[in-house]
Amino acid sequence: MTPDQSLLAGMPRRLVSASPSRMNTWLDCPRQYRFRYLDRPRPKARPQRAHTTVGTITHDVLRDFWDVEPSSRTPQLVTDLVSQAWHDTGFRDAEQSMRWRARVAWQVSAYLRSIGSMRDSRPAGVERTVSFTTQSLAFSGRIDRLDDRDGELVVVDYKTGRQPPTDDDARLSSALALYAVGAARVFRRPCTRVELHHIPTGTIAVHEHTDASLQRKIDEADSITEDLRRAATAFEEEGREASLLTPRLSPLCAWCDMQQHCPEGAAYLPAKSDWAGLVGEEDDQPATGQLTPSSP
Repeated sequence: MTPDQSLLAGMPRRLVSASPSRMNTWLDCPRQYRFRYLDRPRPKARPQRAHTTVGTITHDVLRDFWDVEPSSRTPQLVTDLVSQAWHDTGFRDAEQSMRWRARVAWQVSAYLRSIGSMRDSRPAGVERTVSFTTQSLAFSGRIDRLDDRDGELVVVDYKTGRQPPTDDDARLSSALALYAVGAARVFRRPCTRVELHHIPTGTIAVHEHTDASLQRKIDEADSITEDLRRAATAFEEEGREASLLTPRLSPLCAWCDMQQHCPEGAAYLPAKSDWAGLVGEEDDQPATGQLTPSSP
């Protein structure tokens, strides 16, 4: 072995950079992971669906709400923020878009009323990026809201999906646990409580982690990181059709934004319509007319 080879052999392995989104994509489907993180150029995803538009705008409105002085945090402010952020992407037509714009404004206002005096406080962080490293992982993630409650930090993650989350959802969420680890390391303060806030219903799911449960989530993330390392190596050595990167067929195929590039997924389940994810509007009938932008 040459001196250079000996030096290289003793060097630590390069860390794998990963976020909750990246790890969840791998767990959902290795083929989708390849599309999103390995292929260059990256294949074009289908246009955003309406339920994603609703989720993104809800998050943006809550982000901007906390930037305003407490005395100005009124229901009218919420309506104005929704109107400013709103766009029609994914909706069947202008009528559906306008109806959901009013619905989102009502839901966000009702949620803010439900949390009482917390809406008048200033969070420790809003859309705050936190990070930490292990021997194999360089983790980075963005927390929707980080509260300071009695000297301890609390991770708050907003949800806008169909089903209200349960306490078990909060307990099992790797993302929430890793956010808590990152927040504790960045701010050098205790952070063990994690919460899922379901904006449409005001439901709050809670879990209080222990040092042991957080370590288990770190260990799980390290294990996934090793899978990502092997996937990248397989892609380099075997190419796009590497056996590690085959599709994982499941009901998620109908919602996959990359389905048009995946013959197996397209054959397994037809794609859902752009608005099928909206509660109460699950029909997959095509739009009957040209979408026109809603008024601001």
